[in-house]
Amino acid sequence: MGHGAGYGKVILFGEHFVVFGIPSIVSAIDKATTCTVERWDGEGWYLDDKRPETPGYKKEKLDQQRDSISRVLKAAGVDTARNPIKIKLEGDLVAASGIGASAASCVALARALSKEFNLDFSDEKINEIAFEGEKGYHGVPSGVDNTAATYGGLIWFVKGQPNIIDLLKVKEPVEIIIANTGLVTNTAAAVAGVKERKEKNPEKYDEIFNKARALANEAREALLVFDMENVGEMMDKNHELLQAIEVSCKELDLLVEIARDNGAYGAKMTGGGLGGNIVALTPGEKLQNKVAQAIESEGFEVLKTRIG
Repeated sequence: MGHGAGYGKVILFGEHFVVFGIPSIVSAIDKATTCTVERWDGEGWYLDDKRPETPGYKKEKLDQQRDSISRVLKAAGVDTARNPIKIKLEGDLVAASGIGASAASCVALARALSKEFNLDFSDEKINEIAFEGEKGYHGVPSGVDNTAATYGGLIWFVKGQPNIIDLLKVKEPVEIIIANTGLVTNTAAAVAGVKERKEKNPEKYDEIFNKARALANEAREALLVFDMENVGEMMDKNHELLQAIEVSCKELDLLVEIARDNGAYGAKMTGGGLGGNIVALTPGEKLQNKVAQAIESEGFEVLKTRIG
């Protein structure tokens, strides 16, 4: 029996823009998906998905998940016609949009396969396999989610040949909250929509994308000198850019507004958008609890965690 795990993630800067080679800053969170792989007497592979979820997420994503699992198996070189397996997914990471649920499951599966079949995959190889799995969910993934799910920590990521992956160090971990709209989203469709609008309005989108590049670079410096007030202000600006490329929605904007009104240093949507989650910067447990309670009182689910 092989076991594996993959971290959840939160994108602090650069979602959507990262697909086009603009830097992104992403942090793993202290929640993970776990996977168990074991041989069985049936045919092919069988999935038992026990992950907690946003209602409807697993059903909505089932076809994408099956495609993803097939891609991971192929990339790992595991032939389930000859070696039938049961795949069981569990863990404390909620299967939801915007927190890297698909990437976490891809990494967890790749690691479990490596253990069960004595493949001795390096983290780099696990990351490559998970990237192939992400194609089942995202069509053209950036690679940032699977990188965070594989390595953990706070990461500066630039998509390219090869990708640039720098681990960033901050003075101490910082409290954040992640709040869930409850809406399940199609990330592949959101990414395709941005691409289509960018092709139709190149001048408008080039200006927005240039601002996103500058913002990511400024945010990196602010994180490294631990200027959290500045980081929060730039998160607010990043949300405005995401609104401008039409990947936010009224539910995300409402959660961002509640977080800011209750003292968050900054707040923005995180992940594919059009639903899913927001992230709010709430240094200190007192502020974290205050913002969390304000959002929960409006009927939304909140995850309290830390970055760095």
